[in-house]
Amino acid sequence: MNAVGLIVEYNPFHNGHLHHLNQAKETANADVVAAVMSGSFLQRGEPAIIDKFHRAKAALAGGIDIILELPYAYAVQSSRLFAKGSVLSLYELGVESICFGSESGKIDDFLQGYYFLKENEETYTSTLKSSLKQGVSYPAASKIAYDKIGLANNNFDLTQPNNVLGMSYVNEVLGRNLPIKPMTIPRIKSQHHDMKITGNIASATSIRKELLHNINKTKIRDTIPDGTMEQLVEYRRRTGLWHDWEQYFLLLNYRVQTMSHEELALIAGVDEGLEFRIKETASTVSSFHEWVQAVKSKRYTWTRLQRMFTHILTNTTKKRTGIGDRFRKRAVYPLARF
Repeated sequence: MNAVGLIVEYNPFHNGHLHHLNQAKETANADVVAAVMSGSFLQRGEPAIIDKFHRAKAALAGGIDIILELPYAYAVQSSRLFAKGSVLSLYELGVESICFGSESGKIDDFLQGYYFLKENEETYTSTLKSSLKQGVSYPAASKIAYDKIGLANNNFDLTQPNNVLGMSYVNEVLGRNLPIKPMTIPRIKSQHHDMKITGNIASATSIRKELLHNINKTKIRDTIPDGTMEQLVEYRRRTGLWHDWEQYFLLLNYRVQTMSHEELALIAGVDEGLEFRIKETASTVSSFHEWVQAVKSKRYTWTRLQRMFTHILTNTTKKRTGIGDRFRKRAVYPLARF
């Protein structure tokens, strides 16, 4: 039995995801499609709009055969650790291939990029470290390092979010010499951060925006399968809400104001004295968005701060996220299956 693996967040599962699923199955000539999915909080440090169980049910209704939860310690992390946990989860499951969506849409870009990076690893690493020491954020420092070795170009833009993740997946597969074939398909019609729904394939960002501000079922219905709509309606009926960061602001603010600087410094992502800035701004802000803006700097990106605040909210310390090279089978948690 031939199984293809997908690495997903499905926040929520939409027509673009359905296209990815069908194309992956066809490209890999697969009998089974397995997905590993983030749980309550996502890779960029955001709460999922509905819980993982309803998101899993929507994915199963859409055609996924088995879906696993990516453990939190990998899910709310940089692309490198997110890719590590995801790829190794699918490896333990026994998939023959992994298919991801990308802005490039050409697997040769990623394969050639991997070997080119290996050949120029010393220059890349030294340039990256030098930029980070100057206070440049990690994404910006990576771009500088890619430019330095001549890897980044218009045909293979490593500042695009899905290309970045795809490169991390390929690094894990090839770097660990895993018996998995990496594949990619091009992202179509909408881009990752598009804010408006303009057709039947829209970004998850635009769908969430519509849900959070005005659930226009007619506008949204065209962009998601019936199974997703059923799960969204059911979740809203049962809970009366959609999740976003502002709903957690008061609890997060309370936690910070009742923690000492020493306790904050133990939290994953709170580095280089950032605990003082977090405490200093806690009493001056009235929303999560305002708080991130107050702490944000050239070094600390919005995404990095969101992940840090997620770790504060969940009391996830640096010690608890210490992930070694050994990956254990028991780190794979089934969510739902046929």
